[in-house]
Amino acid sequence: MKIDMSYGSGGKQTGNLINEVFLKHFNNKTINKLEDAAVLNIKGKIAYTTDSFVVTPLFFKGGNIGKLAVCGTVNDLSMMGAVPRFLTSGFIIEEGAELEAIEQIAVSMALAAKEAGVRIVAGDTKVVEGNGGIYINTSGIGEIRKGGISISNCKPKDAIILSGNLGEHHAAILSHRMGIENQIASDCAPLCSIVKNLLDENIQVHCMRDVTRGGLATVLNEAADQSYCKVEIWEEVLPVSAQVRGFCDILGLDPLYMANEGKMIAVVPGSQAQKALQAVQKSKYGKNARIIGTVLEGRGVTMKTRLQGSRTIDVLYGEGLPRIC
Repeated sequence: MKIDMSYGSGGKQTGNLINEVFLKHFNNKTINKLEDAAVLNIKGKIAYTTDSFVVTPLFFKGGNIGKLAVCGTVNDLSMMGAVPRFLTSGFIIEEGAELEAIEQIAVSMALAAKEAGVRIVAGDTKVVEGNGGIYINTSGIGEIRKGGISISNCKPKDAIILSGNLGEHHAAILSHRMGIENQIASDCAPLCSIVKNLLDENIQVHCMRDVTRGGLATVLNEAADQSYCKVEIWEEVLPVSAQVRGFCDILGLDPLYMANEGKMIAVVPGSQAQKALQAVQKSKYGKNARIIGTVLEGRGVTMKTRLQGSRTIDVLYGEGLPRIC
C-alpha cells in the first residue's frame, strides 16, 4: 500500500499510521500516552543531540535508514561518555512511499533501540508531495556517566585506538548505487557496548569520536586542530578488509576518507593503551580493533607509510560521494 497525502491530514489515516506502525513497534509506556511531549526522569548532567538521515538507498546490505537513524544518534551520545536513554523520531514521508517499507524501517529502529538500551519516547510524521522518499530526524538524550571527554582533550603520548575495519558502510552504499555485486555490508551498529567496556575498566578516556562522514582522516584532523597537537598514524596496522581494499583499488578510493557507521576512535593515555584495546575488543563491534597511532607535540596529521615514509593526511575536500546518512 502506498502513502498518499491523506496520511498527513491528521485524520483517520494519520491515526492508522501512528497506531498500526509506529506505536506497534515503538511500544512503551511513555510514547503510548500520545501526549504533546514526553515527561522523562533524568538524573544529573545530560548529553543531547539531533541528526537527520537522508540516505539513498533506503535499504542496503547491513541495514536501512531506520537502523542508521537510531545507531547514528546513540553513537553521538555515547562519544560524550553518556549512557543513551531516550530518542525522538520524526518522519518526513513523500507520497508514494510504501507502507510496508515504513513498517520494515520501524521494526529495524525498534530492534536497534532495544540493543542500545534506549527508548523511543516521542515522534512526529509529516507527509509531503514527492516520489516515495523517506527522511528521518532523530534527537537523543543520554545521562553523562563520565565527564571531560572531548575532541579538544587529546594529549601528547596518548594512544589512538580504532574499533575496527574502515570503509564498509561507504562501500556497501556505493556498491548498491552502482549495481556492483559483492558481499560488503554496512557496519551500521550501536557503539555503546564499547564505551561501557572502556568506562567499566576505568580507562581515562580523553576523546572519543565516531568515524562517519569525512572518514578517519577528517576525524583525526578535527582532533589535532581542537587539541593543538599532532597525530601520527601507522599505515601497516590500519584495519581494512580484503573486500573493501579490493573495492577501493578498482574505484580509486582511499579508506581513510570513506564513511563508516559503526566505528569509533578512542584516545587514551599511552600507559593504558593495551588495557583499553582489550576492553574495546570485548565488544562484538570491536573485535578488529587496533592501536593505530599516537599523539605528539606539533600540529596536523601524518601517516607513517609501509615504506617508512611520511604522508600528510588532510581533511576530506569536496563531496564524499555517495550520500551515506
